[in-house]
Amino acid sequence: MDIEITEKQEKFINSKAFETLFGGAAGGGKSYGQLIDAFLYALKYPKSSQIIFRRTFPDLEKSIIRKSLEIYPRQVASYNSSKHIWNFKNGSIIDFGYIDNEKDVYQYQSAEYDVIRFDELTHFTEYMYIYMISRCRGANNYPKGIKSSSNPGNIGHSWVKARFIDIGEPNKVHEVKTAEGDTTTVIFIPSLVQDNIFLLQKDKDYIRRLDLLPEKERKALKYGDWDIFDGQFFSEFRRDIHVIEPFEIPESWRRFRTRDYGLDMCATLWIALDWNMNAYIYKELYESDLIVSEAAKKINNMTNEKIYCDYAPPDLWNRNKDTGKSTADLFSESNQYLTKADNNRVQGWLAVHEWLKLYTDEQGLLNSKLKIFNNCTNLIRTLPAITHDEKNPNDVATEPHELTHLPDALRYFCTMYQTPATKKIEIPKEGFYSKTELVDLGYVNVDIPTKGVIPLTKRRR
Repeated sequence: MDIEITEKQEKFINSKAFETLFGGAAGGGKSYGQLIDAFLYALKYPKSSQIIFRRTFPDLEKSIIRKSLEIYPRQVASYNSSKHIWNFKNGSIIDFGYIDNEKDVYQYQSAEYDVIRFDELTHFTEYMYIYMISRCRGANNYPKGIKSSSNPGNIGHSWVKARFIDIGEPNKVHEVKTAEGDTTTVIFIPSLVQDNIFLLQKDKDYIRRLDLLPEKERKALKYGDWDIFDGQFFSEFRRDIHVIEPFEIPESWRRFRTRDYGLDMCATLWIALDWNMNAYIYKELYESDLIVSEAAKKINNMTNEKIYCDYAPPDLWNRNKDTGKSTADLFSESNQYLTKADNNRVQGWLAVHEWLKLYTDEQGLLNSKLKIFNNCTNLIRTLPAITHDEKNPNDVATEPHELTHLPDALRYFCTMYQTPATKKIEIPKEGFYSKTELVDLGYVNVDIPTKGVIPLTKRRR
């Protein structure tokens, strides 16, 4: 057979992780990748068993089954339409199944599969997924795995994002502990429509049609953006723009540290500022149940650079009635001399918006003044996840509180070190100007309306 696949489909097929998610944008070739992977596995491992799930049977018929009938050769396999199963001549099988509600999982209670596949994983609940993992078993030495494909959105968006996206950088196998107490290996392989050269060659207008979608749906289906949902506070956050690969930071750049501290969480960020006022968050500490001395020790152990300024919230200066010392005093005993940050929440979040906002750079590409190294996994997870406060849409909801620690730390930096305005101020022509007009134009020390040349001090705004 002459099988053509994309580079991302090849990564999906060759994945060694037990749990693999292939997905992101629409048109990335996810379903085709699933079918080719299942076909190659069936040929390579005689008498192997696999199943491909969609949420409903009509979904199966309209998509994955119809596509398999187009590409699977009858020389090696035959399809039983009544049982919805491909039977291979070497004894392998590929079942098609559906789980319309959580009770449906029990029809697979005694089943055994070498590979279980979910097409459009976000259409399923977490319980459906976890239950079916227990059906991935067999008395052979064939490689076992759960291989899924999906777009962002739908009812399973949050748990899929937490299980696959938030654990760390994509295209890398991560060993993680699950909520069930087990250890598993997980990889997320992102795909964009631009990766599917075969689709773009045959349907040149597909991307243009995606651009016609509403903003949220367009971000999900065109860019595979997992960081969008209703009520999101920082809707401008773009993982493909704000998250970058780490690099060696020049010694000449100023380094900052900013923290939000409590026994429930010590959340600290290290930030470098280049000479063009771009900020790079390059390191994080995110750990709970640390008393001040332990937190200070961990922060010192992670700091081998000169810190220009160290920001902290005002409540760290509250004095303990027994000792008379504040938390800031205790940090200073470990040579961490803190600067009290402005704690105006609304103004602070506006400052974070300013740092995160997107602009078009000189190359015509979208860019941002703030970038996050991809090793700062907790900030990358929590910053796009915080939502608007129900009573004050200009503030962040304080629950779930676990999400707010690192964004608060970032807020202190953004409040205290805001980017200067880039608006150019034109020198007015000769004539009469009121004090208000001159101040609006960027002049100070204006006493009376002035005629002729204006001998005033100009300020940049």
